[in-house]
Amino acid sequence: MTEALKPGARIGILGGGQLGRMLSVAASRLGFVTHIFEPGANPPAGQVADHVTTAAYDDIDALKAFGGSVDVITYEFENIPTEALDLLETHCPIRPGREALRVSQDRLTEKNFLQGLGLQTAPFADITDLDSLNAAIEQIGTPAILKTRRFGYDGKGQARLRVPEDAETALSDMAGAPAILEGFVEFSHEVSIIAARGLDGQVACFDPGENIHRDGILHTTTVPARLRPTQRTDAVLLAANILNALDYVGVMGVELFVTSGGLIVNEIAPRVHNSGHWTQNGCAVDQFEQHIRAVAGWPLGDGQRHSDVVMENLIGADMDRVPELAQERDVALHLYGKAEVMAGRKMGHFNRISR
Repeated sequence: MTEALKPGARIGILGGGQLGRMLSVAASRLGFVTHIFEPGANPPAGQVADHVTTAAYDDIDALKAFGGSVDVITYEFENIPTEALDLLETHCPIRPGREALRVSQDRLTEKNFLQGLGLQTAPFADITDLDSLNAAIEQIGTPAILKTRRFGYDGKGQARLRVPEDAETALSDMAGAPAILEGFVEFSHEVSIIAARGLDGQVACFDPGENIHRDGILHTTTVPARLRPTQRTDAVLLAANILNALDYVGVMGVELFVTSGGLIVNEIAPRVHNSGHWTQNGCAVDQFEQHIRAVAGWPLGDGQRHSDVVMENLIGADMDRVPELAQERDVALHLYGKAEVMAGRKMGHFNRISR
């Protein structure tokens, strides 16, 4: 096994948003130096990182310099251009590895991968044109949802079909991008499990959290989730199955629908995840430190929860609530340092300890 990185080693992070920011904070607590690579100027992670490279993902010279300056590279989002990764991995390891990105970057590939592991997913079909969409609607039915195969997040790149006649409008919303039709699933609620796998193959999972969304964006995650003991065990086992199949190193978020017929995998995210922010105040080792431990070759924390927590995102004008929240007992604020408040923009979150 590769030798674990020692404090003082340099961790490169692709992406400078709030997840990169919180990864940088966790890395610094363990004595590591962080270097952010981010195309946008003045990113949130840049306020807490040791070094920042501001350059595009097709800037070959900047990528070479970045790759040569760090001991390991990780990332805060999955839609990184393949060409950039090809170059960077000639300089140092990238963790999690390329296979996890290949699978998760394309919804069709992801669904096929999950079904290949024997896991349940929503019914789906590859959509290339209006004829294939109409054929898929005939097979899957409506209501359904049409999604771009790549680059969708927080409800973007999606169109709902309530009746078959919505097909043409929904397809035009995809703007020519390859798409996938997913049938709706009858579920009681959504949960997600944050799981980690180390370089040595050790797997550790945090308690599943129960998620509520508003306008396609995560609103709250409540821990513990409403799950029977057998469902909780099933969630851990299926997450471990996914991690092992990908030979994964790092933290992954796995979103699940709870149905009368069992757990259905909605999607996977090969990175730290919004629904895992509760771990910052509910566990001794949170998801961000867990990820840094994994990519650095350290032993994993056990992820045991010491408190019940409700995490709530602060989106747009929710920032007006900060003065009031700052006065509440049992509330921990986590603000992202974003200069401009915008509607629909994640500005921070807070964790309320409920027990």
